[in-house]
Amino acid sequence: MKTRSTYWQILPYLRPQKQTIGKALACTVVFTIFWPIIAWLVGETAKFIGKGDLQGFAQIAALSAIIFLIRGTAQYGQDTLMAKAALTIALEIRKKVYAHLQSLNLGYFETAKTGDLSYRLTEDIDRIGEVVNKFFHQFIPCVLQLIAVLGYMIYLNWQLTLGALIIAPLMAILIGWFGERLLSYSRQSQNRISDLSALLTEVFSGIRLIKAFVAEDYEIARFAEEAEQNRRAKYLSERVKALQFVVVGFLEAMSVILLFFLGGWQISQGNLTGTQFISYIAGVALLIDPIAITTANYGDFKQGEASSDRIFELLAIQPTVVEKQGAIELPHVTGKVEYRNINFAYNSETPILQNMSLLVLPGEMIALVGASGAGKTTLVNLLPRFYDPQAGQILIDGIDIQDVTLNTLRRQIGIVPQETILFSGTIAQNIAFGQSYYELKDVQKAAEIANAHQFISQFPDGYQTWVGERGVNLSGGQKQRIAIARAVLLAPRILILDEATSALDSESEGLVQEALERLMRDRTVFIIAHRLATVRRADRILVLEKGRIVESGTHEELLEKGDRYAGYYAQQFSQ
Repeated sequence: MKTRSTYWQILPYLRPQKQTIGKALACTVVFTIFWPIIAWLVGETAKFIGKGDLQGFAQIAALSAIIFLIRGTAQYGQDTLMAKAALTIALEIRKKVYAHLQSLNLGYFETAKTGDLSYRLTEDIDRIGEVVNKFFHQFIPCVLQLIAVLGYMIYLNWQLTLGALIIAPLMAILIGWFGERLLSYSRQSQNRISDLSALLTEVFSGIRLIKAFVAEDYEIARFAEEAEQNRRAKYLSERVKALQFVVVGFLEAMSVILLFFLGGWQISQGNLTGTQFISYIAGVALLIDPIAITTANYGDFKQGEASSDRIFELLAIQPTVVEKQGAIELPHVTGKVEYRNINFAYNSETPILQNMSLLVLPGEMIALVGASGAGKTTLVNLLPRFYDPQAGQILIDGIDIQDVTLNTLRRQIGIVPQETILFSGTIAQNIAFGQSYYELKDVQKAAEIANAHQFISQFPDGYQTWVGERGVNLSGGQKQRIAIARAVLLAPRILILDEATSALDSESEGLVQEALERLMRDRTVFIIAHRLATVRRADRILVLEKGRIVESGTHEELLEKGDRYAGYYAQQFSQ
């Protein structure tokens, strides 16, 4: 059970804004000083009106105008300065969380919900910014206002003030109780809306499949159920807030009734004049808003605490793949790769690779063949350190990859996946992905090698053509050639191909295959092969089974051996 609020973790983000917050608080102090003066002005105004003294009333009116002008200027400074600080704090937290997410390993994203992460980066962080703003912009000014006005009321008549505050401890207990209920329900509500956001992301990403399987009604029902769960959770929170206002409002009304009773008694005893009582009542009126705002803020802070919990829970997740302290830069390599006694499992119960050893020479083309789950993708995913093995070493040119920086390691490994991922941006930006500065001529040269220049040139905007989300305005072959151009521009010494032609038509496959042959030239290449027709030219074909290499040789050697590879080959080409 959580015993300590996560709000304290926001403090490091407040420190860089201390000057702005300090100026805002100075404005708040100036703004607050005038509250008791306003209560005094009300009493004085009533006195002059009661006497019919228009000259005295005019002097009070002129003084009031000056006071409200100064007070308004201070309020403007307070509001704008705190808005600036709160928005900057939210921005810094958002950047920190996004950068932290980028540092997490692939395994985390394979189980995390995209919609939930999006919600935390947007709504949850915005709510934290609102809490910071309200704390300095509303809560502290209201507390100072309460102190200043109460001080003035005690000055006028301490007995009356003490009587009026009898109900205060009960109100504090009730507000605390309501706050804890709000925190609990807010957590439920925010988890539900995160689930809803995750569902929407999943549905919109798979809308083609939904329509193909006529699953619209099924998804509508699923959405309705999630939306209903979200409604229920939010309704519970709103019901508690509504009850809080009713109960606190009732206690405030009882306080006012008690106040008038005690005030009449004090006047009858000669301890208070009528003018002073009017001024006192004005002070009470000035307490109503800060009490209501403070009560509401307490509820908002408890709701915001649920967002704070979710953000700092995310920041507490540690990446499993990290650079060693003092990691060196990987020099330009020849492409010699060695796996030494590698053991790897995604969880402790199911080993994927078992005592795997493999030596790949510079410029050698290795094809990985085997049934689904044999460990082909896992083997190549260990090379750029998407995951780290539980035992063993991986060396490039004799250097342990765990001793080098991730940037210099991954810059020398190019990947062309089976399913090409393109991002919103221009074609040139997608080819030069990850590079903040690039020469267009280099992009064009890479596109030419990848057989992409011709179709890119046919677009009205050429390389500046905007690529829609997930590249939906490009064919599969065009997207794949852009992915190849991306790898060409990176100029890696080691290349990983995840069956880059398996989903293409014959014409596109020919163009992509030709581009791949250019890309593979003079590089160390790992090919994950699903279709055996693409691996005949490999220098070595490795057949994997349950995380072990069970066969190794050229296409002809393995066919002649007549074992597992020959069986796979016969099965594919007999269909």
